Amino acid sequence: MAAPDYVPTPTDEQPRVYTSPPWRGDTWLADRPAELDGRQPVGPRLGVPGPDQGYALKLARRFEGKLVLTPGEHEDDVLSGCMAIATRRAALFGRAPVIHDLTLALNLWGFLSEAPADVVAARKELFAAVASPHHYVERRALVDSVPDDVLRMTPAEVATIARTEPGRVLAFAKAIKAGSAVVTD
Repeated sequence: MAAPDYVPTPTDEQPRVYTSPPWRGDTWLADRPAELDGRQPVGPRLGVPGPDQGYALKLARRFEGKLVLTPGEHEDDVLSGCMAIATRRAALFGRAPVIHDLTLALNLWGFLSEAPADVVAARKELFAAVASPHHYVERRALVDSVPDDVLRMTPAEVATIARTEPGRVLAFAKAIKAGSAVVTD
């Protein structure tokens, strides 16, 4: 520990210096039971890995109690589905989720303002129980229904589309029902 010059130090003490841990000659191998051989698997319903995606959970807390929901919609389902969309958007840009990712997802489905009745009816069915781990397939279909070009827009652009072109949002819902919502990365 550093001390001022006027503080006497015992002459018999050796000064402490940094020493690194002993060197290991063995190389590290990925030989644990859960290690993946090769690259991350890619395909429908597998998602898109990205850095620090769990941060979306903290961001979602900022929207608790602020969503515009109708009877039959549950906040935990809405936040779960929109967090999944937000993490996909963040991974598309190669970064951790930020508040704008979640805002975009919530604006897209009209959860931050009044939405048209047909969008509300569609989203009520799509977001039903997606917070449950038993409904992973439904959550993935919801996420995969949003095209990359929409995810690359700003939250303000998406809010405008959701307000002025509800048919475009309903096309995502129709793709899910038809089973053709697949990520086109």
